[in-house]
Amino acid sequence: MFTGIVSGIGTITAIEHREEDNLAILTLNAPGHTDGLDLGGSLAVNGVCLTATALDGDTLSVDVMGETLDRTTTGALAAGDKVNLERCTPAGARLDGHVVQGHVDTVGQVLQRVEHGQWTTFRVSIPRDYAPLTAEKGSIALDGISLTITAVSPADAQDDGHWVEVGIIPTTLSATTMGARQAGDKINIEVDVLAKYVARLNSFGGAR
Repeated sequence: MFTGIVSGIGTITAIEHREEDNLAILTLNAPGHTDGLDLGGSLAVNGVCLTATALDGDTLSVDVMGETLDRTTTGALAAGDKVNLERCTPAGARLDGHVVQGHVDTVGQVLQRVEHGQWTTFRVSIPRDYAPLTAEKGSIALDGISLTITAVSPADAQDDGHWVEVGIIPTTLSATTMGARQAGDKINIEVDVLAKYVARLNSFGGAR
């Protein structure tokens, strides 16, 4: 489990696509994030929970299976790209963000970035199927960053017209990759896990 509080920025050093295995091997430099990380340990990379398969100092490799490549922006990464990093949350730690599983649901696109002096708002598209799982003042993880939703699209928006907005302070912009995000950029989205369970429960007609 993660909290969506990004603890650093890493750099992709290589990505190898193995189409015959529907797999990609991602190698990244992650300063300060490999201490105490064992093979098989978890690290969130742009909000995607990945397992360390090789370790060499500050460098580690992870395998990314087809399901993850299909649902996230990971397959589009290239050497030199910056990524948000977060180690898994130890038992008893403060939950400064919200419960983030590292199980990215879908990919959105930055539609708009607006500067407001001391803070910035981003409008991000979200597929219609996931729009009902978002709510104003609710939580969402964008590229692994725990954020509060400040506005949502109307329920009757067209299929491709759903979006969420978030407000971000300068500290978060400088500590994460959001500082470089511009309109047109793709971004990983994980909706609140509680909303997913409620939706699943309702699909069976509620509790019995």
